[in-house]
Amino acid sequence: MSPYKNDILNIFKMGLSLDKLSGCNILITGATGLIGGCLVETLMMNPKRNYHVYASGRNEERALKRFREFSDNPAFHFFQYDVMQPLKSDVNFDYIIHAASNASPNFFANNPVEVMKANIYGVTNLMEYGKERSMKRFLYVSSGEVYGEGDGRVFTEEYSGYVNPTSPRSCYPSVKRAAETLCVSYAAEYDVNVVIARPCHVYGPYFTESDNRVYAQFIRNILRGEDIVLKSSGQQFRSWCYVVDCVSALLHILLKGEKGEAYNIADSSSNLSIRQLAEMVSEIGNSKVTFELSSEEERLGFNPVGKSVFSTRKLQNLGWSITGMMKEKMLHTIVECKNDRI
Repeated sequence: MSPYKNDILNIFKMGLSLDKLSGCNILITGATGLIGGCLVETLMMNPKRNYHVYASGRNEERALKRFREFSDNPAFHFFQYDVMQPLKSDVNFDYIIHAASNASPNFFANNPVEVMKANIYGVTNLMEYGKERSMKRFLYVSSGEVYGEGDGRVFTEEYSGYVNPTSPRSCYPSVKRAAETLCVSYAAEYDVNVVIARPCHVYGPYFTESDNRVYAQFIRNILRGEDIVLKSSGQQFRSWCYVVDCVSALLHILLKGEKGEAYNIADSSSNLSIRQLAEMVSEIGNSKVTFELSSEEERLGFNPVGKSVFSTRKLQNLGWSITGMMKEKMLHTIVECKNDRI
């Protein structure tokens, strides 16, 4: 078993119980994405699994490849679905985890309208389906970008920084804010049981070739035997989180979070600059870090936030904790990426 899969099993060895999900139907949107895919794998690898997992996504070919080990398992179900459309199904989903949202900067630059529509329509369509069918809880996977540019402070869930509404790059933070408000509005008006997760910058395997987030670019560089190319000075300082740790946090929020509340997800031991991240990945891959001027299109997708560090005290109060160092987890990510290419 790969180190990545062992990391998933360690979630259960650390004592996380999913007994509350027993006998339930669980829908995960964005199941072929970074976070959604790991969430599907984690739920399916639970040694005490006693529920059904419904994985939805737009790319059936990608899903069948990603989840081939579960294809004959009667507890696993994949169906092709675009959250832009009303959900049509005869299944009553007890829990809906909405993780479908394109977080790749090239989409922010080239398709800002679609980014905004997908988030608002997605929440609307799933909420309407769930509230008519006695849904127990809705978990919205938002983003730490809701905090905007910030002022250098550590982001707590109560903070709200500046977002320029006239910048097309603001499509992502602005619509994540709006979608969160839509979620709590459903809670207020229709008594929908909703919780919100705000992940920081998440890394892990199984990103797509179109994903141009920096960590994905760096890993592709070393897998191809290339130097890592930075398109800026790399001084932007970020909180990072391994996707397996992020999924552990999501499950804690789903099962233990308070209705209507938002929770940050980050690894407090993994706060570093983009340049430091590049140097870490290059050291693992025995490559070099070089610098290159960015194109105008690339600059349009850049995150303007200079410092993005998250407080996780609220999440830790739910009993969430993690172990291990970022470099080891990045190595596990790269090993899994190599295995996926074979």
